[in-house]
Amino acid sequence: MLAASRCGEGTLSRDRGVLSERTGTVRPSCPPVLWGSLGSPQRAPPRSPPDLDGQQGDLRLSSPHGHGHSGSPGPCCLVLMTTQAFVTLATNDMYCQGALVLGLSLRNHKTSRKLVVLITPEVSSLDVLSRVFDEVVEVNLMDSEDYIHLAFLRRPELGVTLTKLHCWTLTRYSKCVFLDADTLVLHNIDELFDREELSAAPDPGWPDCFNSGVFVFQPSLETHQLLLQHATEHGSFDGADQGLLNSFFRDWPTADIHKHLPFIYNLTSNAAYTYSPAFQQFGSSAKVVHFLGSTKPWNCTYDPQTGSVSEQGAGSGPRQHVTFLNLWWRLFQEGARPLQSVTLPDCMTSGVGLMSIQEKPKEPSPEEERKKWEEGRIDYMGKDAFSRIQEKLDRFLH
Repeated sequence: MLAASRCGEGTLSRDRGVLSERTGTVRPSCPPVLWGSLGSPQRAPPRSPPDLDGQQGDLRLSSPHGHGHSGSPGPCCLVLMTTQAFVTLATNDMYCQGALVLGLSLRNHKTSRKLVVLITPEVSSLDVLSRVFDEVVEVNLMDSEDYIHLAFLRRPELGVTLTKLHCWTLTRYSKCVFLDADTLVLHNIDELFDREELSAAPDPGWPDCFNSGVFVFQPSLETHQLLLQHATEHGSFDGADQGLLNSFFRDWPTADIHKHLPFIYNLTSNAAYTYSPAFQQFGSSAKVVHFLGSTKPWNCTYDPQTGSVSEQGAGSGPRQHVTFLNLWWRLFQEGARPLQSVTLPDCMTSGVGLMSIQEKPKEPSPEEERKKWEEGRIDYMGKDAFSRIQEKLDRFLH
């Protein structure tokens, strides 16, 4: 069952609050409820997200009371921890797999901060995400008004980018760290909350720009409005969020060196290919790995018997790139897969001991179905069989 809260016309949120996209304000959330099979609300019991303990690659399950660092933080520290959060974004069910592994990797290394995931209506794994993340927030550009809707209408190519900008509306948190869903945390990174907005690591392709896969920010409705206005008037020089954010925070290269995160907080998974000596020297200190490019972990085929992805799926990157892919898959297999055993068959295939994640086939639209009929491409033995048509008619008439 799914713990959820709904208040008025805002977006669906989990346990914390509901953002009203129409007014740009945050309303207090309704008490969390569980909706049973008959639709009757019940009070939700406390949720204990899966917590994975150990060092890099160690996936032993730990006590649900094992969150945070050793010692007993004082009241001020506890308040600070609960008003700060790691945030990620999943725009479809494939990136949902990445978000799950990212969330588990943060739990694995005992973060004391909240975990928040932004999702679009295309994501179907809400119940699974709510078992790892403290808050699941659905954002929908088409249901928004004011600058959000205007920006989307004038710049439809920036749809995903504008969705990512919703992270600035999480004003119930005083400070956040955004992590792309194709990142993997290797060590505790709570120290990032000591940084100011906008702190990020240089992009390996053009170091005068920061890479937007990992950045520290301070939620603010005013900043959100200014970002949307900037997107509407100027667009993005790379067609994505990185170009937009770099042009908005244009003084990042020169203003304050303290806002330049070390590369170990956003290490490109195939960095050893571009600068092997530096990787040999500093690679062991990496804290966050970023799977940039087309080779995402979920696009690879994994063999649980050998604990390795196939060479064909891993591409032609260096050995360390394959090692990072194996770490991702091990966490998926031992942490994320058991959480979604009911829904997994839609995206998981296996054969001869191999595992892979495939996108669920897209259902044809009514227009596409009609076109197939008009062209005589009718599935008489399957979906368009007479028995199926008769069944639909019976339901409609009775």
